Amino acid sequence: MKEAVTVIKIGGNVLDDEKDLTTFLKLFRNIPGNKVLVHGGGKKATELSKKLGVEAQMIDGRRITDTDSLAVVTMVYGGLINKNLVARLQALDIDALGLTGADLNVIPAVKRVHPEIDFGFVGDFHIHEINDERIGWLLDNGVTPVFCALTHDGKGQLLNTNADTLAAGIATALSSRYEVSLYYCFEKSGVLLDLEKDVHIPELSYDAFQDLKEKKIIAAGMLPKLDNAFNALHGGVRRVVIGNVSNLPEFEGTKLIDP
Repeated sequence: MKEAVTVIKIGGNVLDDEKDLTTFLKLFRNIPGNKVLVHGGGKKATELSKKLGVEAQMIDGRRITDTDSLAVVTMVYGGLINKNLVARLQALDIDALGLTGADLNVIPAVKRVHPEIDFGFVGDFHIHEINDERIGWLLDNGVTPVFCALTHDGKGQLLNTNADTLAAGIATALSSRYEVSLYYCFEKSGVLLDLEKDVHIPELSYDAFQDLKEKKIIAAGMLPKLDNAFNALHGGVRRVVIGNVSNLPEFEGTKLIDP
């Protein structure tokens, strides 16, 4: 029987709310077994960009990462947020290690090529190139990896990589060695049919998701998260749930199913 591993991705709103973050970290500590934490931090990066006079450019919710923007996200993701999370986890007696995909060469990537848009230093990766053996070595030795949304091209260049995609990729890569559960934690109770009422869908199949997508019922910002989540489910991850941080460690929310 495979050993259990829990991969959790926390969104920007959780990182930005001190009360929610404190609650999350305490609940994260109580999750049994080995764990991996993945985070982004787009809002803080945007705030620092404004202070430094670096204009944040977005297309369809995706950050255009030029040289100055890469410097900002590296400082924010790999420095400020990542190391603060590590320090706070250490205070809770969790042996945490802050990582980018460049560290130990665990997540090599390539600069995104798009026929019409130059995304700059944005990286995409292949799941089979994630070094699950090295991540597994950390887990097996009692280390909790904390990944920020940065990868590298193997030639000395850091790349900005979507944190939701990163979490799904890490969970999928680890599923060959472990029984993996993937949780996407954010401020809502789950995938919502009505944003104002905050009533979530308890279970969501891939076919139902496609139907809701076609009818444009699910909020546009949730679509890429769900695409990543279903990719993980189809890639061998045992359980995928999207929901509020307060529901950990039991974690209720929207459970993805693939009957």
